[in-house]
Amino acid sequence: MRSSMQDLKTRDPEIAGLTSSESKRVQSTLNLIAAENHPPLNVLEAQGSIFMGKVIEGYPGNRYHSGCQFADEVENLAIERCQQLFKAEAVNVQPHSGTSANLAVYFAVLDIGDKILSMNLQHGGHLSHGHQASITSRCFQFEHYGVNPETELIDYDAMATIAARFQPRMIVAGASSYPRLIDYEKIYHIAKKHKAFFMVDMAHIAGLVASQVIPSPVPFADFVTFTCYKTLIGCRGGVIIAKEKYSKAINRSIFPGCQGTSGVNQIAAKAVTFQNALQPDFKKIQLNTLKNANVLAHELAGKGYHLVSGGTDNHQVLIDLADRSISGQLAETTLEKADILCNRNVTPKDALTPGSVSGIRLGTAALTTRGFKENEFKQVAHLIDTAIRHSHNSSQQKTVKDKVSELCHLFPVYDV
Repeated sequence: MRSSMQDLKTRDPEIAGLTSSESKRVQSTLNLIAAENHPPLNVLEAQGSIFMGKVIEGYPGNRYHSGCQFADEVENLAIERCQQLFKAEAVNVQPHSGTSANLAVYFAVLDIGDKILSMNLQHGGHLSHGHQASITSRCFQFEHYGVNPETELIDYDAMATIAARFQPRMIVAGASSYPRLIDYEKIYHIAKKHKAFFMVDMAHIAGLVASQVIPSPVPFADFVTFTCYKTLIGCRGGVIIAKEKYSKAINRSIFPGCQGTSGVNQIAAKAVTFQNALQPDFKKIQLNTLKNANVLAHELAGKGYHLVSGGTDNHQVLIDLADRSISGQLAETTLEKADILCNRNVTPKDALTPGSVSGIRLGTAALTTRGFKENEFKQVAHLIDTAIRHSHNSSQQKTVKDKVSELCHLFPVYDV
């Protein structure tokens, strides 16, 4: 990368060495982790900028520290760009993470113990949507909807039935491992019927939404949360979009409610991320992300793999390996040995056998950002299949690893 890190090398060679090793790891592996991407250098530069040292509490024009004139401009830019990108009424760019954003929305309009209806984690939801391991489940009363066991698509009729019985104060849509489009309008009407708030967590698909290659939840939801480092190809951190009438409640919930000072450097990196996403080439990347996901899904289905829901409408391909006599964990480990990165993932059918992790989740965003097109993804599908089928064959594993190395060399992540 451009920075020589000379001062870091001199003053902390151990961390400098690990940073260099990480850079080499990124370059020499094929990243199919659906929650990751390769941020451009301007985002990295903003994240590591002089703004890292500035302390802010409050909001532009009303801070609790002096010397915030340029920090105010940075935050206003981030807000304005986000509003333009998503056609949003109100925006808060201060959340430290996606989970922080979700918590802030809950606490902005709900009371402790209120009822929330959200997607089951094993069917594609997220920990912060009320999983028992999350603090959210200790603060609110959750019930979950899921997918139809036959189609593995969200069962909206069942959702409506649960909502009628449960009477939630909020319905949450959005998922971390659901490869299909979500019918936001349908859920909006269910929420409206029961006078419930409607929140969408679009952390995974924000880049696809921003480029308008898939439908946006913003027109329908009271609140939309997301992170910037997945399909949005940006920095760490969360964002909240809200209807204007909830703007003050959201701002109070973030500060002083859930957070103290926010990182101005992170807000600057978010502003750069949004600016990048407003450029014409960003949409091309997102269109290619969808094309590549469909190629990957088609190729793996052709090799006999069971695709959860039968395919994909976004950047994710979720594979159920239950009929392959290989667990999700072993598949993940096997692929990593061949320098192909993904993550083991529960599938809807795992809900019937608690503790089982039968799937792997594959994402096309990072490799698309790297420049991979449809032909390369056909090769990737072949390499995945070869590695999994020959998980105990060291010779075949080496062949896969050598081919991965060739692809990595052809598509450098950064100028190293």
